Amino acid sequence: VRLATPADVDFLVFGNAEMARETEHIALDPARLRAGVRALFDDPSRGLYFVAEIGGQPAGQMMITYEWSDWRNGAFWWIQSVYVDPAWRRKGVYRRLHDTVVSIGKADSKICGIRLYVARDNRTAQTVYRRVGLAPSMYEVYEDDFVLRHHRL
Repeated sequence: VRLATPADVDFLVFGNAEMARETEHIALDPARLRAGVRALFDDPSRGLYFVAEIGGQPAGQMMITYEWSDWRNGAFWWIQSVYVDPAWRRKGVYRRLHDTVVSIGKADSKICGIRLYVARDNRTAQTVYRRVGLAPSMYEVYEDDFVLRHHRL
């Protein structure tokens, strides 16, 4: 597992598009998605990507974004844009990504925890998240998505 670089943009764009299609039945606009992935590299304050490699080839990805918590005087890392190539699923790729992020986060006193959101009907992902030590939150997520409101397949 390593930090992603701009050389990973094609894989990250592909992984994000596939994840949206598989889990939320959304077709993302390719140009907008590519610009969004590149924007993170242009401004690291937005977040960072990790890539899991096997044999020098990308097998999975995870994006981290930040949420400041005044209650904790620290930042939560939000796990987002998770994708593991189907050929590498159920082989520990997600766990490796997750464990790397948790280890880095725990070593940084400015990071107070890790959060993620998951679709209510994505039982497979929920099982994986529980296995790596995450627990359901007491919070529900509400949104008004100005961009993807009408992109369901």
